[in-house]
Amino acid sequence: MIKSYAAENGRLRSIEDGPERLETAAWIDLLSPTPEEESFVEGKLKINIPTRAEMEEIEVSSRLYLEDEAAFMTATMLAHTDRDDVVISPVTFVVAGPRLITVRYDDPRAFQVFPQRAEKSALGTTSPHGILMGLLETVVERLADILERAAREIDGISRNVFQPTVTASKKSRDFQKVLEGIGRKGDLLSNIRDSLMTFERLFAFLDQVVPKSEDDPAVRTRLGSLVHDGRFLTHYADFLSQKNAFLLNATLGMINIEQNAIIKIFSVAAVVFLPPTLIASVYGMNFEHMPELDWLLGYPAALVLLVVSAALPLWFFKRRGWL
Repeated sequence: MIKSYAAENGRLRSIEDGPERLETAAWIDLLSPTPEEESFVEGKLKINIPTRAEMEEIEVSSRLYLEDEAAFMTATMLAHTDRDDVVISPVTFVVAGPRLITVRYDDPRAFQVFPQRAEKSALGTTSPHGILMGLLETVVERLADILERAAREIDGISRNVFQPTVTASKKSRDFQKVLEGIGRKGDLLSNIRDSLMTFERLFAFLDQVVPKSEDDPAVRTRLGSLVHDGRFLTHYADFLSQKNAFLLNATLGMINIEQNAIIKIFSVAAVVFLPPTLIASVYGMNFEHMPELDWLLGYPAALVLLVVSAALPLWFFKRRGWL
């Protein structure tokens, strides 16, 4: 799919017959382009559109480069963050002459928000670098929103793990869900950190690409703000990852405590019933000459001895604080 936008009074306006008027577009957005659409754009604009395989290469030289006076910059972005099946996919930004070109194979939320925002409010500048700055600012804002939501969910997991009013059996049933939630947050934070790392490289490369003679001097100021925000979000993502790892260790520790408590109960029960079992085993012998067999009070005395032999270990354990 080919989407194109024209600059008009400092705003972006969607071009209805975009494919036929690519030369007048300020921003061309290729969403999951077919080989025919790629060839069409390449023929119209005289540039090479990277394939998906080329976009997924991890070498810096394959993601950030100059070709025929056009700057190619590829970063990874998150999509479907509102669901459990979060997708991370590459997005390529191309600054070629008077226009910005984006190539993507998924639909991150930023690409839905930015066109609506750029249509309602002025961008300040409609140069390709100005449009790119606005789009990157939306991307960073979206990453910040995702991190804020992840922080709230991690706080909820923390309260669930350390909540003292829940019974042991209930906590044991919930620990699997807690571990699943911690695992999902770990994957999400890992993907966010990967995305931020690629954008930090993109910002550094863009700082060398944006000309000093840019029409709007605020573009470089905005780029500096993006660099600062990207570093802050990276540090914040690292902090949340450490907190998530702490919760994982704490949850595993809680599971060990619950298991140890269960084992302790069985151990105490075994010790408590050991003396009565020994007494019952002795008097269960089938020897002919046993003095107590003819004793009138032998049976009640044996019962009392069984109870006392079981009560004494319980009293000893409680006195020592083991129960």
